[in-house]
Amino acid sequence: MLLDRDAELILTASHGDPFSVLGVHPEADGALWLRAMLPHAAQVAVLDATTGELLASLQQRHPDGLFEGPLDAARLGAGRPNYRLQVRWSDGNSTIVDDAYRFPPVLGEMDIWLMGEGSHLRPYEVLGATQRVMEGVAGTSFAVWAPNAAQVSVIGDFNGWDGRHHPMRLRQECGVWEIFLPAVGHGACYKYQIRARDGQVLPLKADPYAMQSELRPATASVVTRMPSLAPPSEQRQRANALDAPMSIYEVHLGSWRREPGEANNGHGRFLDWEELGNTLVPYAADMGFTHLELMPVTEHPFDGSWGYQPIGMYSPTSRFGDAPGFRRFVDRCHEAGLGVLLDWVPAHFPTDQHGLGYFDGTHLYEYADPREGFHQDWNTLIYNLGRTEVSNFLVANGLYWLERYNVDGLRVDAVASMLYRDYSRKAGEWIPNQHGGRENLEAIAFLRRMNEVVGGERPQAVTAAEESTSFPGVSRPTYAGGLGFHYKWNMGWMHDTLQYIARDPIHRRHHHNEITFSLVYAFSENFVLPISHDEVVHGKGSMLTKMPGDRWQKFANLRAYYGFMFGHPGKKLLFMGCEFAQEREWNHDQSLDWHLLQDPMHDGVRKMLRDMNTFYRATPALYQRDFGGEGFEWISHDDADNSVLSFVRHGADANALVVVVCNFTPVVHKGYRLGVPRPGEYRERINTDSAHYGGSGVGTPLGAASTDDLPWNGKPHSIVIDLPPLATVMLEWKL
Repeated sequence: MLLDRDAELILTASHGDPFSVLGVHPEADGALWLRAMLPHAAQVAVLDATTGELLASLQQRHPDGLFEGPLDAARLGAGRPNYRLQVRWSDGNSTIVDDAYRFPPVLGEMDIWLMGEGSHLRPYEVLGATQRVMEGVAGTSFAVWAPNAAQVSVIGDFNGWDGRHHPMRLRQECGVWEIFLPAVGHGACYKYQIRARDGQVLPLKADPYAMQSELRPATASVVTRMPSLAPPSEQRQRANALDAPMSIYEVHLGSWRREPGEANNGHGRFLDWEELGNTLVPYAADMGFTHLELMPVTEHPFDGSWGYQPIGMYSPTSRFGDAPGFRRFVDRCHEAGLGVLLDWVPAHFPTDQHGLGYFDGTHLYEYADPREGFHQDWNTLIYNLGRTEVSNFLVANGLYWLERYNVDGLRVDAVASMLYRDYSRKAGEWIPNQHGGRENLEAIAFLRRMNEVVGGERPQAVTAAEESTSFPGVSRPTYAGGLGFHYKWNMGWMHDTLQYIARDPIHRRHHHNEITFSLVYAFSENFVLPISHDEVVHGKGSMLTKMPGDRWQKFANLRAYYGFMFGHPGKKLLFMGCEFAQEREWNHDQSLDWHLLQDPMHDGVRKMLRDMNTFYRATPALYQRDFGGEGFEWISHDDADNSVLSFVRHGADANALVVVVCNFTPVVHKGYRLGVPRPGEYRERINTDSAHYGGSGVGTPLGAASTDDLPWNGKPHSIVIDLPPLATVMLEWKL
């Protein structure tokens, strides 16, 4: 017979070891007893799972649903008891169910060992909700890391959200609670009910490893099938190589384009994954971009965070459909020749009650001390990356998106905030590291390990860091002391050049260093030149409104700036809407202003970007040697009086050579002499002042210039061109 104390704990969903009580257990006299907790049950019978023969009828120990009774061991047979329960419920209905407490443990010994060690590369294969067959019965196993909990139950729409139904087993070796639930399958909603050591029942928690989530404002996790493993692709590896062209189109999926209507407070309905595949993918491909970078698609509760405060790190947001839909979207991108990069946020997470904060009644995922664990800028919690299980949770998450969704790379958000313990903190508001320094040694170790795992397990993929400081070696290998990223965003280039281009042209001569300074350090890292969403929000204005002058000059300035960006060493990134000179600031609640393309000036910017991408991708000199000085050669960086700069880009082939000339004044320079490194013809391939783009149409006669044997700008030869106003010109050399 069950002890009264055990019965009370089972009835209140507070028993720390329910598998020691529920199911079949021998008594001291050798008799077998079966116990089941089935709230709202009126009668329970035990059937042979094979023959359906009645084995026993259980007695009701308590009216809240606790049943027990003896079994005939001879009739159960040898081995693990194989039985089912026939339940008549209080509403008069009857069902036959498999008892969750007759099944063996879910986690294998190797999984337990690796998780305890913090070296399990793919813990998502065993943690979370995993559909499987155990002992011939289909169902779903649930497993959650909560080592300091007193008791955990999985609750959901399959058990009336009642924690008394399915209390879980604790695997002491690794702090994981687990259970296999027969008949629970795809689409089931669930959460974890966790009781802390002090007896407090915590707010219901979503599954940290959930692979699908409910659409906000609902917060439950959803059982879904894990995407199939995507094998590495040599084609994708070539497309993502450091010496390949990379022109990235950064997209916020919720506001790129919407279907008009009353949804989302009258701002229109989100496009789903299929619709995005039918519209965004062909548009970006036609524009000549090589990659899409998606602002975070991990599940997040608040639209206004743009995804940068995620809770469901393993769950594609339900705003655009289900998880398989996202995998199909990635496949559509690859079919169109587009790579897919994901913004990834391992720096912090929000404080929503259903999330990771105070997960098991302790500061499990976050640092306990707010001087380490609370981010003052964003009112979020900071991952305790010194805890092996937390670091492993995130490293595995990065690998999950690369392997299971076949994305091409991760752009890691807010890296600077991770690297420094005093980031955005005053004296006394932060804790030094063990050496008394400001560096976050745990975060540095985490980032290095993440990049090493990606490099070893998914060599076709790339990683990029949004890192705004001068931290050394961000894009250098870990074996050389670096962080191991493939790329680093060049925030200095962005800041200096936008400051320059916003100035009235009459004053630019006094600030020429702002447009040239980036070449002093251009090859210290593998840089991406970013014009991201951060530059067109929070009162900064759109790219067009940053430009000085009248309407014509604003468009001309913008086209010239984009031309300079594509000529400058480094990969390129442009936020959506910037390609057609969106006039208003970006608003995440509204679609882009696509109607602007009816204006020839806006469409002219789009045409110029399209042609620029096409030329860029077809011209190795503009991308093959982005990260070494041998790929760049100044012609003139000191013509500040005319606000003109000119340089040469070299490819790996000695015959790959492009001259880039930028005129940042509205003055036409007729007969402008320019030194060049080689004799021959220099053919105009890009002219941002072309009338086709809305410019004035000034250009070198016949679109080409042949060299004179007249040294100029320190070069052995020279050409004479007509330099258009507020324009960038690219000239390709032909012998």
